[in-house]
Amino acid sequence: MTNIVYIATSLDGYISAPDGNLDWLSMVPNPDDDDLGFAAFMSRVDVVVMGRVTFESVVGFDVGWPYPVPGLILSRSLTQIPAGFEDKVQIISGTPEQIIAQAGELGHETLYIDGGKTIQGFLQADKIDEMILSELPVLLGGGDRLFGGLVAPLEFEHIGVEVLLGQITKRHYVRRRDK
Repeated sequence: MTNIVYIATSLDGYISAPDGNLDWLSMVPNPDDDDLGFAAFMSRVDVVVMGRVTFESVVGFDVGWPYPVPGLILSRSLTQIPAGFEDKVQIISGTPEQIIAQAGELGHETLYIDGGKTIQGFLQADKIDEMILSELPVLLGGGDRLFGGLVAPLEFEHIGVEVLLGQITKRHYVRRRDK
């Protein structure tokens, strides 16, 4: 099983503004998926694993389910899937290890891990194999950080960097497990 993070951050490491909004993501022209390599990335994964808050943001975009693969929504409080998403997502809960096991039982092998708390939980459990971080040239000065506390340091190997649209720095890392 491979677990991959693909997310945008501000220069100062935030994934949302202090008021929780994501408007800052549109500060640069919205590139085509091909410009960001997102379509190629999505062809590698077979399920999106995201937390409830991230899912509610996706629902709020009012565009339907934007991914070509199904979603596993992590929640202990969400009891019903919103209309229009019933055949796209299902609600699950558990530790990262339990979530990985459930995804495997459903036939999934490559998981796209999305959402701040979800990513932090998978990192704390040392269950992230790759990270693709797209950094936008804006300082938010507060909000939700991508990274939180860890039990122990995690080493990643830097695979490469691209500059997209002359503004977005996309960095690719793979977890080092050779120690």
